[in-house]
Amino acid sequence: MTSGAFAATPVAATPKPVPASQTMRALPNAPVEKVIVTYKSRTAEAGSNTAAKSDTAEKAAKTGEKLSFERRLAGGAALVDLGGKATKQDVNEVMAAFRADPSVASVEPDIRAYAMAVTPDDTDYAKQWDLFEPTGGMNVPTAWDKTTGSGVTVAVIDTGYAAHSDLASNVIAGYDFISTSADARDGNGRDADAKDEGDWNATAGECGTGSTASNSSWHGTHVAGTIAAVTNNTKGIAGIAYNAKIQPVRVLGKCGGSSSDIADAITWASGGTVPGVPANPNPAKVINMSLGGASSTCPSVYQTAINGAVSRGTTVVVAAGNSNANASGFTPANCSGVITVASTNRAGARSYYSNYGTIVDVAAPGGETRNATDTPGTVTTPENAIYSTLNSGLTTQSTETYKPYQGTSMAAPHIAGLAALLKSAKSTLTPADIESAIKNTARPLPGTCTGGCGTGIADAAKAVDSVLNTTPPTGTVFTNSTDVAIPDNTTVSSSIAVTGRTGNAPATLKVGVDIKHTWRGDLVVDLVAPDGTVRNLKTSSSSDSADNVQTTYTVDASSEVANGTWKLQVRDVASGDTGYIDSWSLTF
Repeated sequence: MTSGAFAATPVAATPKPVPASQTMRALPNAPVEKVIVTYKSRTAEAGSNTAAKSDTAEKAAKTGEKLSFERRLAGGAALVDLGGKATKQDVNEVMAAFRADPSVASVEPDIRAYAMAVTPDDTDYAKQWDLFEPTGGMNVPTAWDKTTGSGVTVAVIDTGYAAHSDLASNVIAGYDFISTSADARDGNGRDADAKDEGDWNATAGECGTGSTASNSSWHGTHVAGTIAAVTNNTKGIAGIAYNAKIQPVRVLGKCGGSSSDIADAITWASGGTVPGVPANPNPAKVINMSLGGASSTCPSVYQTAINGAVSRGTTVVVAAGNSNANASGFTPANCSGVITVASTNRAGARSYYSNYGTIVDVAAPGGETRNATDTPGTVTTPENAIYSTLNSGLTTQSTETYKPYQGTSMAAPHIAGLAALLKSAKSTLTPADIESAIKNTARPLPGTCTGGCGTGIADAAKAVDSVLNTTPPTGTVFTNSTDVAIPDNTTVSSSIAVTGRTGNAPATLKVGVDIKHTWRGDLVVDLVAPDGTVRNLKTSSSSDSADNVQTTYTVDASSEVANGTWKLQVRDVASGDTGYIDSWSLTF
């Protein structure tokens, strides 16, 4: 089977002015309006607000300033208002008066702090609406306060790497897995050089009926830039996980790539063994695959490789596809154990080309270069695509450049970059943990999505906050996103370990269920509490021929201890239809 990249043709960029809120600036030199006075223990002022007020009045008389005691702070200090914006000389006089008092332990100005999600100084950052705009963006800058991807390697399984100075310091050695030398264009098939030799086609029909002549896409380099372009280097763009490392793994060459090569690349990138290929010295904890082909099922060669990667702790992110069709007909988007990503536009709606469906896990910015009312094939809004690193060569590599692309190929690396941020923030996270964090913190699309775009547009800051919050607050969602197959006439279960709760479960425990299964009437669904108590959620029905169980049940679980292992138990009572538990959740 042959797979290709999920990106559209590059379009010309239209520069936009830097939004005022996004420009690089020094911290303001705000005037001091209050001081914080700490009195020595056992003094009257340390324990009495009346005494502190009296002392403040004395200092006001001494300095000639309009001082007033405002309140006692949690640490015991007194907050003293200077009566307005005082000059530096006024502040110094007031502080000197307090310091001269033997009952005062210390005095300091009440200084201002500012959010440190500092806008990068990369010259084209203003074009990256996908990172910072509130409508269609992914809220990335706020996440940078806590994590930038350090210590995480992301494998980009794609066309290879075209040399680019805005990526070079973040790129580590990869591998070329294209086994056919003619497709590889390097004369020797597989080797340790992941250089992108170009994926152009000289003539129409060269790659099969319906194929057209085309220039090289430098697709892998564009994807890599979104994930981890070097940032704060006063040039180009900012990467989402800009301190992560990119490992280029080449599988797409002339006429795409084969599933056998791609499967081996997945195995190698995640630290598995591939016959005849040296071991990967830097196994990736995140894999991005912005590629795919038509197939109604996930080929076993893909599923085996993906299962192996996930078992080694590698999160696998896959583009949903660009055919404006159900993603279930495309692979590896329809494989189990991956995060399947749909594309949204700058207005926060599903991009007109993006695949959709129940197998989509989440959406991310992929761009759109025309409005829905514009003639198909035209390019009217190039600034609304995803701007990233590229090469100017038509066939072979030439000079480095930047271009806007659109596609689910561009959406997927947003999620791969976010996965790297999460793994860097908390190294113990499993692929299932990462998927859950991304899905559970996504926000509803501000625009429309016919057909299904997963849980919404990913929110980087909220996802990072969710994995760093070790004390589950009220409304915490516990999720298991590991797929569990449901064969005919079989009972299976999926477990969630609930920790950090106190007391019993709520009387309105929410049980979210996402089961992919044709003829759902075959299924009996139960919730099993930690003590073994079974509560039925759904009974079987011979007349219910609809597909899938995707709903939220409310259960009175107030008699059950919250902490412990809960199970979703699913029983198939008839032959002829099968499926799997995609994910399920408990909301406390």
